[in-house]
Amino acid sequence: MHASALLRETTRAAHEQVDAAFARFDLADRDSYAAMLVAHARALPVAEAAMAAAPALPRWRPRTPLLAQDLADLGRPLPPQLPFALPQGPGAIAGLAYVVEGSRLGGVYLARQVGAGLPARYLSAAHEKGEWRAFLAWLDQAGEAGGPGWIEAALAGAAAGFALYQQAAEAA
Repeated sequence: MHASALLRETTRAAHEQVDAAFARFDLADRDSYAAMLVAHARALPVAEAAMAAAPALPRWRPRTPLLAQDLADLGRPLPPQLPFALPQGPGAIAGLAYVVEGSRLGGVYLARQVGAGLPARYLSAAHEKGEWRAFLAWLDQAGEAGGPGWIEAALAGAAAGFALYQQAAEAA
């Protein structure tokens, strides 16, 4: 099984739990939407900092600046980040990147629910044409080259990423 398919299947329950935790926010309501963005801002910057330190990842575009702009437009500063320790292993950063980059897909859907007049740069930051497919192809190639230890580390990295977002949602 390809790394991308294994990540999707293995993390399905964690992904659903995170989605459920964030579903309580009403994106049409200014205060509720701001609270959701604050929750994301407790997780995204620390995850993207880990990704930025990893030279092996394919090209990706950070969204923390967009999130900070949206929060500023709502009169909110970036909150303190949650502590985060990436699991050990060469594939861990790839698993984390799977979570962070995968969240762009859901963000585009959620952007349609944002209330009129509210900023939505962060949620609207979709993948460019072919970018998600290229990331999945890279993930699968890296998984094949890295072997079982790489896959285990990637699964641990993805689990840590989902746990970070779950913690952020629960703290909001």
